[in-house]
Amino acid sequence: MNSRAMNEADAPAIRARGLTKQFGNLVAVDHVDLTVPKAHVYGFLGPNGSGKSTTIRMLCGLLTPTAGEIEVLELRIPEQAEELRRRIGYMTQKFSLFEDLSVRENLEFLAAVQDIPKARARQRIDELIAQYHFGDRQKQLAGTLSGGQKQRLALAGAVIHQPELLFLDEPTSAVDPESRRDFWEKLFELADAGTTILVSTHYMDEAERCHRLAILDTGALVADGTPDELTSALEGRTVVVHAEQPRRAQQTLLAVDGVLSVAQIGNTQRVLMAANGDAAARLREALAHAGLQAEVEPVSPNLEDVFVAATRGSDAAKARAA
Repeated sequence: MNSRAMNEADAPAIRARGLTKQFGNLVAVDHVDLTVPKAHVYGFLGPNGSGKSTTIRMLCGLLTPTAGEIEVLELRIPEQAEELRRRIGYMTQKFSLFEDLSVRENLEFLAAVQDIPKARARQRIDELIAQYHFGDRQKQLAGTLSGGQKQRLALAGAVIHQPELLFLDEPTSAVDPESRRDFWEKLFELADAGTTILVSTHYMDEAERCHRLAILDTGALVADGTPDELTSALEGRTVVVHAEQPRRAQQTLLAVDGVLSVAQIGNTQRVLMAANGDAAARLREALAHAGLQAEVEPVSPNLEDVFVAATRGSDAAKARAA
C-alpha cells in the first residue's frame, strides 16, 4: 500500500475544528472539535437544545457554520457539500416516508432520487426487502406500517445508495424497546461492512452500545471517549445509599457539599460526587448527623453518571467563572 492510500485509510470519516453556529445572539454550537473514526458507531448524547441536530446539519452540509473547519470523507464542507451528498445517508426521527406509497414504491422513488440505474435499483431493492424483512409487505402502504416497521423502512431508504457515512438524528425516539434493539443490530451490521455511523440519542442503553461517544451541553463538547473511558474517569465518585427513610435521606444528601446529584432507584439513592476522595465517609457523617440509619457503599459509575457529571459539572464551572 502506498503512502497516499495509507493516509486515506487512516483519515477519520469526520474532522471538525472550532465548529461554531450562531443564530443572532444565540450560540447554538460553541467551538466544537470532533473526530469520528471510520467504520465506527459514534454517539451524540445531550439534552434538548444542546446543539446535536445543529451540529449534524452542519457536518452534512445542510447548514453553513458561522466559524470553524469541517472535513467529511476528506471533503471540505460546506464548499464540497454537493459532492458529499452522494456519499452519505441521513435519517431523522420523523421517518421521511411517503405514506400513500407502498413499501416497494418508497424504495423505488428513493433509488430514482439517487440516480441508481433501473437494473441495479431493482437488485438493490430486492436485497433491502429481504434484509429488512419486508418480503410479505412490499405492497403495503407505508402509512399503515407500525412504528418499528416505518423505522426499518426509513433506514433501508437511507442506505439504498450504500453510503459511506450515515447520519441518524434521534431515529429511535418513536418506537418500542424491541424495535430499538433490532434497529441497533442493523446499525452494527452496517458498521461491520465499513459504514461510519453518527447517531444522536437520548437513551443511555443506546449510548452504551456506541464505539465512541460525544456529550454536548448548551452547544459545547463536554465529554468525548469510549463508554469505558468515560465511566472509568468517574471511579470513586459514585455511591449507593440504603436508608430506611429514602426521601429524607435524599434531602440530607443533596445538602452535602460536593454532591452533584442524588437519584432514587427503588429504595436506594444513587449519589454522584463532584470529586473523588472521602465521599462515603462524608455522606455517612451527614446521614448520622440527621439521625438517619443508612448503609453507604461504593458502586461502579455508569453512563448516566457520566452524563450528569459532564452537564452539571460544566454548569458549576460556568457559575464559578461568573
